[in-house]
Amino acid sequence: MDIRLVTETYLPDINGVATTLGCLVDALRLRGHRVMVTCPRGRSRRDLGDGTEVPGLALPFYPEVRFGLPRRRAFLDEWRADPPDVVHIATEGPLGASALAAARALELPVTTSLHTNFHAYARAYRLGWLARPVMRYLRRFHNRSDGTFIPTDKQAADLTANGFERLVVLGRGVDTDLFGPARRDRALRSSWGADEHTPVLLHVGRLAAEKNLDLLIEAMDLARSVNPTTRLVIVGDGPERGRLERHLPGAIFTGALRGETLARHYASADGFLFPSLTETFGIVVLEAMASGLDCLSFDYAAGRMLIEPGVNGLLAPVDAPEAFLDQVPALLDATGSDSADGRRARARETALKCGWSAVIDSFERHLLGVVESATRQSVAMEGRA
Repeated sequence: MDIRLVTETYLPDINGVATTLGCLVDALRLRGHRVMVTCPRGRSRRDLGDGTEVPGLALPFYPEVRFGLPRRRAFLDEWRADPPDVVHIATEGPLGASALAAARALELPVTTSLHTNFHAYARAYRLGWLARPVMRYLRRFHNRSDGTFIPTDKQAADLTANGFERLVVLGRGVDTDLFGPARRDRALRSSWGADEHTPVLLHVGRLAAEKNLDLLIEAMDLARSVNPTTRLVIVGDGPERGRLERHLPGAIFTGALRGETLARHYASADGFLFPSLTETFGIVVLEAMASGLDCLSFDYAAGRMLIEPGVNGLLAPVDAPEAFLDQVPALLDATGSDSADGRRARARETALKCGWSAVIDSFERHLLGVVESATRQSVAMEGRA
């Protein structure tokens, strides 16, 4: 296939969308498909192959997040001259909207992904009145495509109830060679002031308002009150970092990390705290489980899909932050707890079943199906003519 991918974020950006797209693109290219990526220029140069970087702007309150400017005319000209088999649009911003308009105008097969719960973000930024208009926009946007990829069955059910059509559940994978307990690093733990008997709690993610960071602060404060030797490590960056640093003195803030350095930080911790309630999936939960961590999450998105409470991690009901806090002490069993050790081992076993291969197979199969359906329709129309 000749696939054109349009997205507002791509590697080396550090977020779940960029990670997922990078894995999909690399694998599809290895399978012989042509994949051309169009995305906004970032702070760092992107390796797009024969793709295209286009003008973009940063969000004024969150400069790490950029969006592309509309370029409908450019897409029309490019795709008329060199028609793709299918257009895949991964984000719903101005760039994605102009790509969707161009693909529909040219009657090209087009699929989309819903990676971000923007309607939930509106509430997090105290713009709750925007949630319903945003949901209407997302529904209208995605229903113009030939299929929309979403990560979980629960999200599929929720979106179907809100009028979304042609949804395809596409899970997420993890590189279990990169993320694994073997990367545990005593020297790194020592730099945190921790030996093998010191509990280390970790959080990885963007430090932004939609991530339920007030509960993260409460959870980490509680951990230190239960065991004052507890070390707290926060990996990530964003507009809320300064506030977290003020509220969690003594915590270790690493900034954004990637690759082997990120994998060592996961594996060198003992417990993983993930209080977010705005994820479509939450790939960091899967990375933490692959690293052999005891994870505490809400019964939501990746947590709901992957964690069996008390068996391979810990879960709290979505509407019960107090239940989340009640389980924090269980994460502090850094050593000597058979139950915690068992959960960590089974977390790794769960992650080993979540490689990227099956995800890529499904994505490839559905794109081929959309292309073949469009070809059949075209032949049928020609026959009637």
